[in-house]
Amino acid sequence: MLPGWYGAGTAFEQWTHESGGCGDDLLRRMNSEWPFFRTVLSNMGMVLAKTDLDIAARYAELVPDRVLAESVLRTIATEHALTVSWVERITEAPLLGDNPSLARSIRNRFPYLDPLHHLQVEMLRRLRGREVDGDGGGPADELVARGIQLTLNGVAAGLRNSG
Repeated sequence: MLPGWYGAGTAFEQWTHESGGCGDDLLRRMNSEWPFFRTVLSNMGMVLAKTDLDIAARYAELVPDRVLAESVLRTIATEHALTVSWVERITEAPLLGDNPSLARSIRNRFPYLDPLHHLQVEMLRRLRGREVDGDGGGPADELVARGIQLTLNGVAAGLRNSG
């Protein structure tokens, strides 16, 4: 699942370049005058703020092809940085600058979510290892699968969206 922000930074960059450099002002004006666009940027900022690339790197460790995993992760990280830059540029504020209580809430939730992510990565590693070894199908696999489901639910509840 790709996050909703993926590609937005590139789109803003390309559109501004193609508009002859006057796109920044128009995007800022759209943000100040068009509630729909402002809401889209606000929601994008929230999801960007919830993005943890260090955790993404842990999940990427599960990909057997290290070159592919690092390439994809680098592409996502580059787009994340570009999109954050554009959202802040358009809104003229840091991420969640319009909602400091949400920023604080997200910051306070991360320490509780990190262990769930680490557990989930380990359980996925174990489940995949059993599938490769041909050990699949036993009660231990059912417990691991249930643990994965519980961590998925915990992360989604903690992030207050699909995670």
